[in-house]
Amino acid sequence: MHEGFRRRYPDADLLEISSKSPLETGIRLSAFNLKKYVPELGKSIPVENVYQAGKVFANGGQYTDLMLVSPKEAKRDERLKNSGKLVKFRFNGQDFPIFPESLFYDYIYLNALLENQALSDELIKFSGFTDIEFNPQKSISTQAKSAAVYVSLSNIGLLDKIRDFDDFRSLFL
Repeated sequence: MHEGFRRRYPDADLLEISSKSPLETGIRLSAFNLKKYVPELGKSIPVENVYQAGKVFANGGQYTDLMLVSPKEAKRDERLKNSGKLVKFRFNGQDFPIFPESLFYDYIYLNALLENQALSDELIKFSGFTDIEFNPQKSISTQAKSAAVYVSLSNIGLLDKIRDFDDFRSLFL
């Protein structure tokens, strides 16, 4: 994938964003490692945990205990598969819609980048992103897309639209 991209865009700087990245920056930007501040815990935890714990299901509610396990355990928790339809997301006392499908994930990932200035400064040096761990049969959200959105918003001077969810959502509707 990287070779094909480089043939087409030889001047672009490409970054694999996952725990499998050959670059430390890509590993640190993985949702398993990038941290988002959670006011109710008074600390920052991996974006993956925030995302999985934010899911609210028709037959099971919300599993906030997923904030306190490893990101791998949070992602693989059986309750996420057996609790009926996903009806919304909830974080920090606020409800978020499930459509557009990756909006909540992008919102928390991008806000985590704002909270991690050194990492976001590294991220904007790149112009292309991959996530080898992403499987479209199992997921709708990818950290590579979220990173691309962040860099795009940075390039056009709209990072101020990230913090407030309604402002952020208005960019995509």
